Amino acid sequence: MSARFNYQAKKYFLTVFAGTGIFWSVGGVMSFQPDWVDYYMLPMLLGLMVPAMVAVVLIWRQPEGALRRDFKCRLLSLSLIRPGVFLLSLTLMPLSVLLSIVVSLGFGGSVEQFQVSDSFSFNSGFVPVLLLLFLAALFEELGWRGYGFESLEKGRSFLSASLIFGLLWSVWHLPLLWVNDSYQYEIYQLSPWYAVNFYLSTAVLGVIISWICHINQRSILVAILFHFVVNLSQEMLSMTQQTKSVQTVVLILFALVIIRNQWPLFMRKRELVITSTRDTGSVGQNWF
Repeated sequence: MSARFNYQAKKYFLTVFAGTGIFWSVGGVMSFQPDWVDYYMLPMLLGLMVPAMVAVVLIWRQPEGALRRDFKCRLLSLSLIRPGVFLLSLTLMPLSVLLSIVVSLGFGGSVEQFQVSDSFSFNSGFVPVLLLLFLAALFEELGWRGYGFESLEKGRSFLSASLIFGLLWSVWHLPLLWVNDSYQYEIYQLSPWYAVNFYLSTAVLGVIISWICHINQRSILVAILFHFVVNLSQEMLSMTQQTKSVQTVVLILFALVIIRNQWPLFMRKRELVITSTRDTGSVGQNWF
């Protein structure tokens, strides 16, 4: 990493949290008002876009063009992607779903969970849920991978940066607890523990996505596609919330296996800012 990249982690995350919090708070109030409920997704979408918008502003304000070129390369270059590793990584979330359902059967879970879900688990107003799932992956990862995670790496080990990011990403979703018909609101009404499980699993996924992005030479496109698969996997089958709690344990085990087998990568400390999308060394060659 070159000092000229000058990532500003505090400014980025404080601005993102404040901006998203304001928009989602307005959307939350509107979602409970009959006169405004038809339009509540407008501020919700703006809040979703904040991580990407702040990242773009901070990147384009850099006096030199190196960071802009790095961002565009990581977003658009297909040559960064390791096809075999990437395709294999896409099976992680569907596999975690299937394993979790199988385990849940031993605790009285229903075999009907293997059925394809006939509807989504939440409502998103005038925005089709499938489109929202993709937009969430797109706008979040443009910001998180384009700037947010990179800003956390300076002076920290990859493990520390991944854990901090996972925690911040999880907390960023908190305002959704008070938005009518959101997934987080719906599961909180069922049980506050289901909401706790969601935030814990989100933090764990933050570590996994960071790793998958890194071993594909920091490709933002990979992060977007993997995030979208994560969103789809959570909605495709008729998993119960109890089984999603089992899934969190499965994801924690996946993360521990990854960290154990990629220990040199996770302990690697970045004192400087990456200047090349190919500056990944030899770590990540052995996937598991």
